[in-house]
Amino acid sequence: MASKQRLGRGLDALMGGSQEAELRDAIQQQAAVNQIDSFQPELSPVKKLPAGISVDEDGTLWVNPSLLKPNPHQPRVFFDEDKLAELTESVKQEGVLSPIIIEDAGDGTFYIIAGERRTRAARAAGLEKVPVQLRKYSDARKLEVALIENIQRTDLNPVEEAQAYYQIMELENITQEEVAKRVGKNRSTVANSIRLLKLPDDMQHALAAGTLSSGHARALLSILNPADQRVLFGKIVGQGMSVRQAEQQATEMNGVSRLLNKAGKAPSVEKRDPDYVNIEQKFIDALGTKVQLKGDFSKGTVTIQYFTKDDLDRIYNRIVEKL
Repeated sequence: MASKQRLGRGLDALMGGSQEAELRDAIQQQAAVNQIDSFQPELSPVKKLPAGISVDEDGTLWVNPSLLKPNPHQPRVFFDEDKLAELTESVKQEGVLSPIIIEDAGDGTFYIIAGERRTRAARAAGLEKVPVQLRKYSDARKLEVALIENIQRTDLNPVEEAQAYYQIMELENITQEEVAKRVGKNRSTVANSIRLLKLPDDMQHALAAGTLSSGHARALLSILNPADQRVLFGKIVGQGMSVRQAEQQATEMNGVSRLLNKAGKAPSVEKRDPDYVNIEQKFIDALGTKVQLKGDFSKGTVTIQYFTKDDLDRIYNRIVEKL
């Protein structure tokens, strides 16, 4: 790791940080393509160049970036605007250093298999042509190329990465172990990543947005009772709990759940009107703590629990703000 940092500083001194990142992208992109090609002996070479692509005297292919459109299997959804602006400035000065991997879409345009970030920067910089490599991949291979390139550059958020692994499994009908082999990861890494997709949608959104970390997500996944999972999620978001605190809270919640199961006590939610339970859950989501409704729609009590003075202050302020 240290050697990479020394190399990075040296290149920074020569050509500037964003341009150094562009050169590093070139190396990583080629590694991604080489890795995919090693699993694809049936890769078909393109014998005839389609309209829209020109060739210079060195044999480099060029195309207008306006003809390029996103890979339909691009795993990355979020693009950092600040980093993209930095790359755009670099591209204005030096052009695009590494060819963009493309595939003929058959309608006069081309799919970007790898290099969407560079394509966006080229458009923003006003370039009329960018270097490309023309390839042909199956749908699964398109996803794998984009996935490996982004993973090598650590550009995917945890949910995007998990969804990409899962899509490869579905498209190719292969195991987690085979996916791990193809993308150069440990099987446990892929398995733990895919587990994140078991979280409810709102928790996945928080994870993708960076509100939750992967450590927080693992703590939530470890909880046995879905209601407790909701409570802990609210606490993590509302109180800014550390991963360590979330893990401790999950352990305590699971201990209580096991004791209740041992005593043979069935969860009360199973005996109540589903709509009534849904209202209780909305209280839990809104307040980020354990809330219990007792009674029915005509009358009853609402019990709101807090665990620290700060917790009480947070709940108080949240309720009062709505009045």
